[in-house]
Amino acid sequence: MRIVEASATDSDAVLSIERAAFARDDEAALVADLLRDPTAQPSLSLLAFLEDKPVGHVLFTRVVLAGASHPAPAAILAPLAVVPEYQRRGVGRALIEQGASLLAASGVQLLFVLGDPAYYARSGFVPAVPSGLRAPYPIVPEEAWRVRALAADVLGSVSGVVACAESLAKPEYWRE
Repeated sequence: MRIVEASATDSDAVLSIERAAFARDDEAALVADLLRDPTAQPSLSLLAFLEDKPVGHVLFTRVVLAGASHPAPAAILAPLAVVPEYQRRGVGRALIEQGASLLAASGVQLLFVLGDPAYYARSGFVPAVPSGLRAPYPIVPEEAWRVRALAADVLGSVSGVVACAESLAKPEYWRE
């Protein structure tokens, strides 16, 4: 598997993966909006290839912790997409790990996600609310709002409410 940072010339492949993975256009539209949204920057868009075929995509965008006692650079993973016939082959996890590594190297300390608790626990995400890290909207079930520390001793040292990019700040995106 080869993972690369997606460029503007990869937009057709990225949006095709999103449409195939979710069998609808909603996530593809969200990705297109986030990539154009200055409030989402900096962002990190990664493409996974198997045998030179694009099979997975993940997007990480900047978030801010409103009300935090001190700054903790943070990002959110949204969305993660793998073409159905390539799911359950480690593509999603590889994208998450590569992204987490690159984000940590750039100084990001916290990585958030809204998703299946069992799936994301396998990649080191823990419930965010017990650490005082709240989502922009109420999440049901609360355990679906997850966080992964990308720096030592950051969990428990900072709390607040995540403020995300304008494109992502719509209630319909915050339902599990």
